[in-house]
Amino acid sequence: MIPEPAAAPFSLPILSLLIFLPLAWASLLPFLREGRTVRMVALAGAVLELVLSLLMLAALRPEVAGMQFVEQASWIPSLNVHYLLGIDGIAALFPPLTALLFCAVILASWTSIQFMPRLYFALLLALESVTMGVFCALDLVLFFLFWELTLVPIYFLISLWGIGPERRYAATKYTLFMLAGGIPLLFGMILLGLHHATAAGLTFDYRVLLEYSQPGPWQTSVFLLLFFGFAVKAPLFPFHTWLPTVLREGPAGLSALLVGLKLGVFGILRFALPLAPTAAREYFWLMTVLGLIGLIYGALVALRQSNLRKMLAFSSISHVGLVIVSLAAMNIQGVQGAVFQLANFSLIAGGLMLMAGFLHHRLGSTDLASLGGLARPLPRFTALFLLLGMASIGLPGTNGFIAELLMLLGILQAAPIVAAIALLGVIL
Repeated sequence: MIPEPAAAPFSLPILSLLIFLPLAWASLLPFLREGRTVRMVALAGAVLELVLSLLMLAALRPEVAGMQFVEQASWIPSLNVHYLLGIDGIAALFPPLTALLFCAVILASWTSIQFMPRLYFALLLALESVTMGVFCALDLVLFFLFWELTLVPIYFLISLWGIGPERRYAATKYTLFMLAGGIPLLFGMILLGLHHATAAGLTFDYRVLLEYSQPGPWQTSVFLLLFFGFAVKAPLFPFHTWLPTVLREGPAGLSALLVGLKLGVFGILRFALPLAPTAAREYFWLMTVLGLIGLIYGALVALRQSNLRKMLAFSSISHVGLVIVSLAAMNIQGVQGAVFQLANFSLIAGGLMLMAGFLHHRLGSTDLASLGGLARPLPRFTALFLLLGMASIGLPGTNGFIAELLMLLGILQAAPIVAAIALLGVIL
């Protein structure tokens, strides 16, 4: 039986508003002529989206387990596919943080984007729309649709507004990687729908799928397909090679979104682990090994970089590895730390990448050799970069410390030797 969703404190379909408001706002921009007006209207839409997401978060009832603000309508009756939305405690923080990061990206692009600003800001808002759908969708087919739709605006944002000479190569590489990752995701979701088929047809309702366990071989196939599909976008070693390329060649705003919104890790947490729990416990070693390799490898390669953007890219890969190891521990501290770290990515990693974009816009380069002596002319910039850097390495007193402490405690409970290796990676 599916538990009854908690009654909404207001009658507005707030999740649908969160998803479709940016898309509707984006449709207004092509009719505007003046560049400043375009920017003001885009920022107004992003701010309104942030206010809506904060209202949703404020109305969430933390004492209620399960999904809240559930919205459901028939979509494809022949396949038993529904327009089904909902939010719970795991996903509740991500819409407000996503909206905040998009506001920051629009502000950061205010003067740096002069070429076709209407299309640029329209694509940003469209990307915000489908990203909200990824966090809110509870029907697997609907989720996959939003997941794949993120490719369209990202491809054009990289290829048209990238700052590197190989931006079209970077856009193509990203798209091919994501399409390859989408194949196992699609097969995994089809297997879930087929196994839980009833007299009414296939079942893609996330809440229904959580209620029933699958036989061992079937569950193993589902877990591996979902895990590797999401690992491509995480990005987890060895599927990480697209990230340094995109961050080197792509626009600063999009780079901040890619390192700040870890949709792949969210997918592993939301779908791969709970829908195939037995297989996840059986293959915890796979998650641990890949996570540890990514953690150490990303840290070591980051130390060798002479470009700030590439250094932040490999640092992000290292942090993803730690989150995956924490999830593999499968205890409350590990999961709490992983969720908190995913939230931190939006503020810390996204903020650092935006600051790297500011430097590139002013200096024309982010090579470390050309960045010396900036503390005197840019004191506030330097102070903020130092603060975000300290949070990134998890110094006590910062939000990064709380997340990394929880993750290390969770790993320590599950495997002390693994915790020692993970601690080495954190130090690096």
